[in-house]
Amino acid sequence: MAIHYNLAKVYDISSNDVEFVNQILTLFLEEVPFELKQMKEGIKIKDFKKTYAAAHKIKPTLDLLGVDLAYEEVNQIMAWTKKEGKKKEVKEVFKLLKEQVDLASKEIRKNHNIK
Repeated sequence: MAIHYNLAKVYDISSNDVEFVNQILTLFLEEVPFELKQMKEGIKIKDFKKTYAAAHKIKPTLDLLGVDLAYEEVNQIMAWTKKEGKKKEVKEVFKLLKEQVDLASKEIRKNHNIK
């Protein structure tokens, strides 16, 4: 049973098409880590536009895959970019986001036998 993600929305929009679900999962595993790196770099140099763009790009995927805690953290990061806050305000939020994505990724790889 999945703990860190929920595929109910994916199965719903795909009419239970397993191949489609696997494509979505593969895209998540390939694209989200890249965008997290972009976000981390943006936070490091206080490039609010870069950080926002990366967060905005992964937000729908986190919602679709039911990675709810990470979704909330992405919203917090996006809010931080809009108010152009201090780095220390967002570092812990980013760390928690990354942890949630890593846990979901590990679980997805295991449950769906994706390398």
